[in-house]
Amino acid sequence: MKNEPAKVKETKRSPWFASLFAFRFFSDALPRLSPHAVIDPHAQIGEDVEIGPFCVIGPEVTIDSGCRLLNNVTVHGRTTIGKDNVFFPNTVIGAAPQDKKYKGSSTMLEIGSGNVFREAATVHCGTEKGGEVTRIGDNGLYMVNAHIGHDAQIGNNVVFANNVMIAGHVLCEDYAWLAGGVGVHHFVTIGRHSFVAAYSRIHHDVPPFCKIDGQDKVRGLNAVGLRRVGLPEEDITALHSACRNLFSRRKPFAVAMAEYDLLNGINPHVKQMIEFLRRRDTGRHGRYLESLRNK
Repeated sequence: MKNEPAKVKETKRSPWFASLFAFRFFSDALPRLSPHAVIDPHAQIGEDVEIGPFCVIGPEVTIDSGCRLLNNVTVHGRTTIGKDNVFFPNTVIGAAPQDKKYKGSSTMLEIGSGNVFREAATVHCGTEKGGEVTRIGDNGLYMVNAHIGHDAQIGNNVVFANNVMIAGHVLCEDYAWLAGGVGVHHFVTIGRHSFVAAYSRIHHDVPPFCKIDGQDKVRGLNAVGLRRVGLPEEDITALHSACRNLFSRRKPFAVAMAEYDLLNGINPHVKQMIEFLRRRDTGRHGRYLESLRNK
């Protein structure tokens, strides 16, 4: 009988950063609040929240269960934080807006659940004239030195890479992915499932499902991102066709847009893209939200 070599059993390795999320200053005993942290007695802290050394927590802060503040984390203002968020060292959450129109009133910051804020990430509260609240959704990853300005509205499952700069009043929809060093002008809307390449300068609304680089240049469909979230291939094919028709410059943009008025049974994702582009064109400087600025 022929001897066959023994099969090597493959073991699934955890990602290299898994140990960072497993690291703890504390045992399983409660409470998990470092004696070296400064926590205002009026702050509302969930029973199993971990607050490491040299953190500073203000009086109007609410932190729900499962959150972990590793060390040197600062949380100010009327800030409400949902469940299971992780804050790495030197993050500053809920600080006053960088806006000369801000008059010092008690505006708000609301953060959902399951987010990770890496080192030196910053998020500011809202302003009196901007709706008074900055909102962060669920399951986002905000990498080193990412900044989210006042009155921004950030959706779920977003990824902001290192040094992403989000100005005030920006709306970022679900599953947007912004690569390192991206700068976003105030009042811009980032469409859902879009990808913005590193060091892009975004002044106009970013269409959903698209890849952007440079200065607001649409480079095609974010097919990789759409496949990752399980969008069916027939929808991806329809979006590919729409992107080529709208952004290839084979015809004037207005002509390409007008063609979709004549189509019946348009793919629902393509319809979302067309509606977004029409709304963008009604705004000022390619930013729909800016047309609502004084309303």
